[in-house]
Amino acid sequence: MVQKILDKIHTPNWLVFLLGVGLILRVPSLLEPYSYGDEMIYLALGQAIRRGLVLYRDIHDNKPPLLYFIAAISGNLFWLRAILAGWMMITTIIFWKLTRALFPKNILFQKISTIAFLVLTTLPLLEGQIANAELFMIGPTILAFTILITKKNTVSNLLFTGFLFSISALFKIPAAFDILAIFCFWIITARPKFTSYLKIIQKMALISTGFLIPIAISLVWYYYRGGFREYFTAAFLQNVGYLSSFRPDNVTDPFFVRNAPLIGRGVIVLLGVAILFIFRKSLSKPYILASSWILFGLFAITLSERPYPHYLIQIVPPLAIFIGLLATSKNKEQSLSLIPLSLVLLPVLYYNFWYYPTGKYYLRFLEFASGKIDKQEYFNRFEGNTNRNYLISEMIKSITKKTDKVFVWGNSSVIYALSGRLPPIKYVADYHIKDFSSQEEVLASLQMDMPKIIILLPESEHFEGLVRLLHNSYRLIKVDDGTAVWSKITNNANN
Repeated sequence: MVQKILDKIHTPNWLVFLLGVGLILRVPSLLEPYSYGDEMIYLALGQAIRRGLVLYRDIHDNKPPLLYFIAAISGNLFWLRAILAGWMMITTIIFWKLTRALFPKNILFQKISTIAFLVLTTLPLLEGQIANAELFMIGPTILAFTILITKKNTVSNLLFTGFLFSISALFKIPAAFDILAIFCFWIITARPKFTSYLKIIQKMALISTGFLIPIAISLVWYYYRGGFREYFTAAFLQNVGYLSSFRPDNVTDPFFVRNAPLIGRGVIVLLGVAILFIFRKSLSKPYILASSWILFGLFAITLSERPYPHYLIQIVPPLAIFIGLLATSKNKEQSLSLIPLSLVLLPVLYYNFWYYPTGKYYLRFLEFASGKIDKQEYFNRFEGNTNRNYLISEMIKSITKKTDKVFVWGNSSVIYALSGRLPPIKYVADYHIKDFSSQEEVLASLQMDMPKIIILLPESEHFEGLVRLLHNSYRLIKVDDGTAVWSKITNNANN
């Protein structure tokens, strides 16, 4: 069945083999335990959506909605990772088609760039095995680029590519910066005539219209669902504050002082675009396109100044193109490819981006698959509390119904995702409570909608109001390695 589909889209044998290798490399990810924090939030919010809760109003996170709906469709970690595997298989095919459009006669370039793309988006090095938004958003973006350089820029095509860019942004907002790469590419490569620039403005307007339509539909939908304000605040406004989240608290500094790093990176992008414009006659269009793409991608991934490796996924497509150019080009652009490749290293080194060892990841799986280590040891090697979280979740499922509310004070999202239970508050992660709520608000919500079970994890800092509520309305039913499980006292007369 898969081979028939691949034959219809005319994939060469080497690409079929490469896709097979990619799927094999993703097998360990399908057997991982529930442990990665962000995925646990996605799954917890996904189950809330399945039960009819309104995202953002009733249950909170600060990303756009599409990733949570995919988590809702998947229902569990295995299927979320399986959907990701299928999605990335399609994305890799689209990227290959882009490389073929850029250099139709250079088969070696297509192979090396596609291999680099698959490796960087699959291996744990950049969290390629984890269902983060970046992996989902690059597919529509690459498809949009491919359409724009292979199809006529008709009204329908431009609106559709704007729609695709919007889909990417509805996975994660920084994807919107890739649109600017196309705009700059058009300006740099256009004939210096008024009519040419007028046509570019018209094309920009059509792409922008296509981009705004899905976002406008989502805003209208949340308006009628009663969650417009919460959606707009969480998915859009809260991502503005996120720009300085890893810098010191300097809100009292003047605007230009406080935002000097952001402004400095913007100047670098403009300088890069200016250099491309000055030397445009001696550069090929693929080189200019990839350079513009990587410039705006680097600006996007450094917006928050956070060193999370999956942020780098956004620049993998143009990065893979330059790897292909470096390996196969027979002109000066082979040497010139070192400039954007070196530019990528600057933020990676300056912000000290993290990375995850690939060899250890696969060795751990092989030890488990061969029986050298048991399931408990395998789980322990992911995160020290993994086995504990599984035991707590199993206990919760054994003493509660699916509709019962539970509250976990501590690193809670994994337990909500594992147990299939939801809290009586809108936050499923402890850092959400710290950032967007308060102990007083949490206590008020618990008193209004008292959960059947409250769990205090040993790493949590207990507060007086919660302790008082527990002693007045709950009974302690289990203490294990510092984890305290409290059950609500029921009045039998009212049952």
